[in-house]
Amino acid sequence: MGHPLRAARARLSSWWQARLPLADSITLTQRNVYILPTRPGLMLGVTLLVLLLASINYQLNLGYLLTFLLAGCSLVAMHVSHGTLRGVTMHLVAPDAVFTGAKAQFVVHLQNTRKRTRHALALAVLGSDQWGWTDVAAQAGASVQLAWQPPQRGLHRLPTLCAQTHFPLGTFRVWTLWRPAAQLLVYPKPEAKPPPLPIGQSHSGSSQASSTHRSGEPDGLRAYRRGDALKTIYWKKAAKTGELVSRDSMALQQRELWLERQHTGLSHPEQQLSRLCAWALQADGAGLRYGLRLGTQDIAPDNGPAHLQRCLRALALA
Repeated sequence: MGHPLRAARARLSSWWQARLPLADSITLTQRNVYILPTRPGLMLGVTLLVLLLASINYQLNLGYLLTFLLAGCSLVAMHVSHGTLRGVTMHLVAPDAVFTGAKAQFVVHLQNTRKRTRHALALAVLGSDQWGWTDVAAQAGASVQLAWQPPQRGLHRLPTLCAQTHFPLGTFRVWTLWRPAAQLLVYPKPEAKPPPLPIGQSHSGSSQASSTHRSGEPDGLRAYRRGDALKTIYWKKAAKTGELVSRDSMALQQRELWLERQHTGLSHPEQQLSRLCAWALQADGAGLRYGLRLGTQDIAPDNGPAHLQRCLRALALA
C-alpha cells in the first residue's frame, strides 16, 4: 500500500507543479497562498470540541467562556498567519554555473511593502529539510540563501521552491509553491589528477610538448624579470632550487592546443569530458592558447576567461 500511495502522491505533485507558471519574481496573493491546520492545530480543534461537549453536558458557563475564547484566538491566528505570507514579493537571483558534485548557491530576495513586520518566513527547495528562516521588517527587504545539488551535468531548470510560515501560534501552516524560470549550467567534474596536456601545435605547424619536458618542467621558462606577474612564476621550481623562473608569455602564445576526446585515451564518455574539463582548466591556468573539438563542434584556439567559459559550456552540453 505504501508504494502505490507514494507513486500517487508523486504524480499529483508533478501535475500540480506543471500548472505553476515559470517566473523569477512572484508576488503572493490569495490565488497562490494556501492554508491548512497543522497537527497541533488539529489537536486544538479536537480539544475545543471536547470542551464544548462537556460544557453543554454539564452546563458550565466558564467552560463556554474558555471554549469560545480559545476558538476566537484560533480564528484570529488563522487570519494573521495567512496575512503574514500574503503580499510578499520574492525575487530570485540566478546562480552561477557549478561543476558536477558541487552545490549551487542562490539567493532569494523578499520585499515587504506593508507597514508591519513579517515574522518567521521560511524558504526551501521543495522536498528538502534545509529551511532558511528570516523576518522581513516593515517596508523593507530581506534575503535568504538556498542551496541545491543538481543530479548531473547539463542545463537544468532550478527546482520548485516552497515558502511557508507557522506564525503566530503554529496552529496553521501557510505556504506557497514557486517555479523559478532561471536555469543552472553544470560543468563536468574535472579529473582530480589528469595526465599532462596533449601535444600542441605551434603556429609554424611543428609539434611541441605543450605541458612538460621529459624532465617534468613546463615549456617556455625563462629567468625571472622584475615586474613579472606572480601567476607567471613557476613556484614548484622555486621551492626546489630557490631560483625564480617565469613562464614566457610570448612562447606560450605561439603554441596552440587542440583538446579532443581521442586524446584522452579513455572510452567512457563522461570520463572523457571530465579529463577534457581538467585539461581546459590546466591550459587556461598556464596561459596557453587551446581549442576544443567535440564531434561537429569546433571552438577555435584562444585563451582568456571568456574562452574558458565557452569551452566549459560546450563540455556541459555535450
